[in-house]
Amino acid sequence: MANDRDHPWLRPLWLRVAIVVLCAIWSGIEFYTGEALWGTLAGGMAVYAAWMYVWTYPKPQEQQEQKKE
Repeated sequence: MANDRDHPWLRPLWLRVAIVVLCAIWSGIEFYTGEALWGTLAGGMAVYAAWMYVWTYPKPQEQQEQKKE
């Protein structure tokens, strides 16, 4: 069963890192302008994206092995 992490658009590492960086920058801007709630939400998205798309994202070999099963 496929999930959203398996989408071909997310395969390049640079793109997944860019998503994390964009969310972190957004969080910083929100905190800078005094919007703590939105800064916290965007920061949470950055942490979640880092966890899902960088830290635990399956390696290309693991993806091929999972598709064979």
